[in-house]
Amino acid sequence: MKRGWMGLMVAASLLHGGPGAAQAVSASTRAANAAMAASLPADDGQDADFAARGFLGTWPSPTIPRDDGKGIAWDFAALDRLKGPAPASVNPSLWRHSLLLAKHGLFRVSDRVWQVRGFDLSVMTIIRGDTGYILVDPLLSAETARAALQLVRQKLGDRPVTGLIYTHSHSDHFGGAAGVITEAEAKAIPILAPEGFLEHAVAENVIAGNAMGRRAVFQFGATLPFAPDGRVTAGIGPAASGGSIGLIPPNESVKATGDTRRIDGVQFEFQLTPDTEAPAEMNFYLPQFRILHLAENANPTMHNILTPRGALVRDSKAWADQLTVALRLWGGKSDILVTSHGWPRFGQPVVADFIASHRDAYKYLHDQSVRLMNMGLTKDEIAEAIDLPPALKARWFNRGYYGTMNHNSKAVYQRYLGWYSGNPADLNPYPPEALGKHYVEALGGPDRVIALAKVAVAQGDYRWAATLLDHLVFSGASTPEAKALLADSYRQMAYAAEGSLWRNMYLTAATELENGPRAVSTGATGIARLIPTTMLLDLMAVRLVPERAPATPFTVALVLPDVAERHFITIRNGVMIHESDVADTADVTVTMPRATFLRAIAGAGASGPPPQIEGRADLLPVFLGLFEAPPTDFPIVTP
Repeated sequence: MKRGWMGLMVAASLLHGGPGAAQAVSASTRAANAAMAASLPADDGQDADFAARGFLGTWPSPTIPRDDGKGIAWDFAALDRLKGPAPASVNPSLWRHSLLLAKHGLFRVSDRVWQVRGFDLSVMTIIRGDTGYILVDPLLSAETARAALQLVRQKLGDRPVTGLIYTHSHSDHFGGAAGVITEAEAKAIPILAPEGFLEHAVAENVIAGNAMGRRAVFQFGATLPFAPDGRVTAGIGPAASGGSIGLIPPNESVKATGDTRRIDGVQFEFQLTPDTEAPAEMNFYLPQFRILHLAENANPTMHNILTPRGALVRDSKAWADQLTVALRLWGGKSDILVTSHGWPRFGQPVVADFIASHRDAYKYLHDQSVRLMNMGLTKDEIAEAIDLPPALKARWFNRGYYGTMNHNSKAVYQRYLGWYSGNPADLNPYPPEALGKHYVEALGGPDRVIALAKVAVAQGDYRWAATLLDHLVFSGASTPEAKALLADSYRQMAYAAEGSLWRNMYLTAATELENGPRAVSTGATGIARLIPTTMLLDLMAVRLVPERAPATPFTVALVLPDVAERHFITIRNGVMIHESDVADTADVTVTMPRATFLRAIAGAGASGPPPQIEGRADLLPVFLGLFEAPPTDFPIVTP
């Protein structure tokens, strides 16, 4: 793959993965899953009813192909294989949740509101206006969104799209827009999003995008097959689709709670909820239909306060507070609740109870993490001690299928206190390779470590076995036996994990120990053109190799006349500084259209007239040679 100056790439989870081989489930894992099954709350069948209610039909083919002909964007057949009682290799609570999320098709919510579910990680909501369809959150990929709208038109009638709403700034809620409207159509209809949407939609994952993308492979299990010993769900949806990701920018912004709009005869009341599940997010209410849409602020599972792939830490207190506002505004007059993931809730008492109980879980998480933090507990001690009280844990939608109390409590700690525990021993610890060598030596050598790990495995203590064997692997003295034992320890923890992301991360770790890292590419090219030039220059700056920079400073002017931009770049002391609209004379000036600049940094090759170069042309190859594209398959579970 040609990566250009920056190698801009964010990994996307594909529904399909590589082939999998059946793995043994230990007696300890079977016992843990049996104990979990015995401890689960009674299932009153409400979720199964709500998830199946109003089913009108689904996509007629087993797959949705990619537009570029390179594989498939979505695999319904994989979801259809998820059925029957929980296999020994899946936590029974997670299996129940997976089967609910695997239901796919078009579902009637009310007389004029429908949802397409099970076509992507997210849900697309369809509202029939006076003349056409208003679409909410058009999925992640153009291919899946297009198929969803085709299904709608086949079942409900061929009407135009008369409005588009993005509830928040994550790509699985806008990435498929090009599949449901053209750019020309976008100029004729309202496209609404919360204030700050575009900035956050294009900013997320840019600076640390490569690392986030690599970690996302673990989080979503992108290289794992859908199978009883592989992936079974992504927690908030079946999986992320593998099609073309783009962005049609909004042309209207919701700026404050209380804003209203009338779109194609449908009245909307909005609640702005910044810094909750996303930095730019909003809920809305449809008073004509008594339907409340809570975006991704409410889900069929506890969400992440800090995603395992990495992101800025979210504010669990603000999240809970905004749910309180929604409850106060609309909880007493909403007969139906829909969200951007999962299935609807029906009945005003059910809706109000769901909002309040879900809110209580996030508030409990925040308050008790902070209480224990102020008592002197570290993040790891808090994570080991904290759990929801029985009344909240008994609600299926508060269980940790996507986010977990363990991971989220550490995020609350990080938001307030950072990574440092306060113990000076944590100030300057050894990195994994050096630490592994010291541990292995202290324990008596590799053979002794393996012997101790085998005892832990026999006792079902896979956490300790994994700790021992991880040190051995990073010490550099690992053997195939050690890696195999570590891989099996990860698998056993995966098979017992209630959290889908924990399962995916454990299983991906096991696979990479056995087969090595594997990169996953994305179709997110439609977003790159919207990234501001200053942000792209920021990305270049963090990919500069200081050892390649000459001792003598030099300057470069980048001129993009078609967008009236001039950027002044200084290279000095191994640092790249860039300023906009500075008239200083540069050592070398490069003039080109912005599209040419984008192709250059994406490694797409030359197209159109060559750039104009003035001044010291000899500095241009020096400048271009300063940058390196990081590997998209860097090791995580090995040195």
